[in-house]
This record gives sequence, structure tokens and C-alpha cells, in this order.
Amino acid sequence: MRTHKVVATCGLIGLALGLSPASSFDGTRTPESAPVTIPQTKSTPLGAAAIPVAPPQGMVAPSTAPARTSTGIAPTPFEALRSGTQALRSGRPDQAVTSLEYAAEQGIPGAIWKLGRMYADGEGVNQNKLRAFEYFRNLTKTYASDPPGSSQAGYVANAFVALGNFYLEGIPNSYVKPDPVMAQEMFRYAATVFGDPDAQFSLGRLYLSGKGTQKDSIVAARWLKTAADKGQRSAQALLGEMLFKGEELSRQAGLGLAWLTMAKDGAAKDGAAKGAAGPDDAWITETYQSAFAQATENERAQAYKYLEELVARRR
Repeated sequence: MRTHKVVATCGLIGLALGLSPASSFDGTRTPESAPVTIPQTKSTPLGAAAIPVAPPQGMVAPSTAPARTSTGIAPTPFEALRSGTQALRSGRPDQAVTSLEYAAEQGIPGAIWKLGRMYADGEGVNQNKLRAFEYFRNLTKTYASDPPGSSQAGYVANAFVALGNFYLEGIPNSYVKPDPVMAQEMFRYAATVFGDPDAQFSLGRLYLSGKGTQKDSIVAARWLKTAADKGQRSAQALLGEMLFKGEELSRQAGLGLAWLTMAKDGAAKDGAAKGAAGPDDAWITETYQSAFAQATENERAQAYKYLEELVARRR
């Protein structure tokens, strides 16, 4: 992701360590004050092959179950999920897909989500974005109304984010066309109902660009700050860049550099743990280095103080 240009007509002084009560946003309501309803994905066109995943709750679709256990008893759906996950880690993708599909057909959210991620990323299977889209769509249709604190909430929120990303770009040679408005609805539902930081970051970017919604850098900053407070590195970096550059905003270089430092340190830590840098880590590091080089000694000192306070607030 490249850096973003920000246009606004008023300052963001209230972002120093939290917005003022009049303009604060805690992620439990939308800054634009519009009602939140479950977004409805577009129906599969006639002739397009829909992918059956999970039947309505309480119904079991016919399936060829995975091999029976050593005791001769067919595995439960949750055992199939566990077996499929282990098979994937062990380099046995065919067995993984068989087990996960069985669990998905029984309506197990984790299995539906995992299959979606596998086909979206090409993990152990040939990449198939349309198939991934169908898995994620099925998951959101079945479980969108479940409470945010439920065991499947994380899977559902992530599925909404995945659908939003698919709608942003579209899927070539398929009925899924670019639809920024639909993408905004997907991100907004996950951001507001589930408080998902990735959705909040994505929604903030849409408000910055005016893609799929009216451009509003103040609303964008609130969403980004909400995600940044939860440790979303890209949100931390983008918010930091906005504050450091101060392009048509009240410039707060010290605070901006603090957010950029936090994002850079988090990216480095995760990269070391995984043994490889993530896809967004390069631009985060590049943006931090550019800001640090431009900052004065006084701004760097301010950044250090802000960083201490930001870290303390997260403990």
C-alpha cells in the first residue's frame, strides 16, 4: 500500500492523546451516524456455479465424511476441523480439504473460514478467489446476526473484511465486479458491530480517498485512531503520516512520529517472530525513516514522550 494524501479543512489537535468528548469515537457507533444493518451481498447470477458450503443451522448436508478414527467411529465436525488443520500444517493438503469440507458442511465457522483463506491465498490449493468469495459470503450470511462476543465472531468479522477487499477490486472473469459502495458496507459492518481493527483501518482509508463514500478526513482519522489504539500497524502508520505531514491539517510532528515508531517496531517484532517481513512492512518502515530524517531534535524528543504514553495506555 502506498502512502496517502490527506485533504481536510480543519485541524486534528484533539488527536494528541485522544479526541475531545464532542468528537470522540470509540468504535461502538459510526461517526457518520447512519444506521447499521447487515449488508446483503449480491445474488449469484443465473449460470454461475454457487459453492455449497454450510447448510442452515440445524441441517446437515450430505457428505462423504473423512476416514473413520481408529475406534471405527466417524469423526465429529470439530474433530474434522482439527484434523484438517493439522493435515495442512503437515503438508497433506488433499486430506486437509476433505476434512475441512466435511466440517464446513456441518456449519462449523472455523472450517468455512479456513477454506476461504486457503483459496484466497493459495495455501495448499490452487488459488481461486471466486471460491474463496463464496465461502466467506456463506459464513457472513449464516452468522452475521450472532453476537459480537460469540466464539465465531472473529471468523465472521474477518470474512466481512475479505468480502470488502474482493468488492474493492472485483474478481476477474467472474460476476464479482468492483463495487466500492458494497465494500464500504462490508467494512463498516465489521468495524462497527464487531469492532474489527482491520475493518476500521480499511474504512478509514475509504474515507480518506472518498472511494465508496463521501470523502471526510476527520471521520477517516477517527476510524484510523480507533484501529491504531488496538494495535493495527497500518492504521498506526497512516495516522502517524497524516499527523507528521500536516498537509492541510494541524501538524503534530511529535505525535505522528510516535505512531510511526510504534508501527515500525511492531512490524519488526512480528517479522522477526515469523522469519519474514509482512507485505505492508516495507512501506511502514520507509514512511518512518522518511519522517525521522525530516524531524527536528525537538520533534524527536516529543515523539519519545508521546510513545511512552501510547505504550503505557496499551498495557
